[in-house]
Amino acid sequence: MEKKLFLTPVQIILMSFLCFNGQAQQATSTNLEEAKKAIAASNEIYFQAFVKGDSSLFIDRYTTDCWIMRPNTPALCGVDAPLEFFKIGYHKFGVRNGKFITIDVFGDGVEYVTEVGFWQLFDVHHALFDNGKFLRLWKKTPEGWKMFRDSFSSDRHK
Repeated sequence: MEKKLFLTPVQIILMSFLCFNGQAQQATSTNLEEAKKAIAASNEIYFQAFVKGDSSLFIDRYTTDCWIMRPNTPALCGVDAPLEFFKIGYHKFGVRNGKFITIDVFGDGVEYVTEVGFWQLFDVHHALFDNGKFLRLWKKTPEGWKMFRDSFSSDRHK
């Protein structure tokens, strides 16, 4: 005699949830990995702007509605903020290169992710003159992942 397997509605719902939940976690993981790759690429370009003296490379890292939150100063906000920030770094402080050391990128990778890490700044003689930590909120835009909120502080300056 052949046994037939019957599933209750609760069992069907539970199995569906487990299946879809696994797919959602896989999609989130894929989205987050894509975001991490895009952020790493953007971070490489960021300091090339200072090496080349090309503010357009720098400006393109940020959303048009960004906030750049420097320590002990009002936030720079909006479309003109990245250019103003680049000019301050390049002309006032003499930034000619730098490095981001990303410690973690977390989030679902769909619309926003958060990046945490350390930074270093180098002058025209390739000497390290400042370093600190950062916390960034990245936003996925039609043009790709861009910095939406950028907050940092120095480990050297008070």
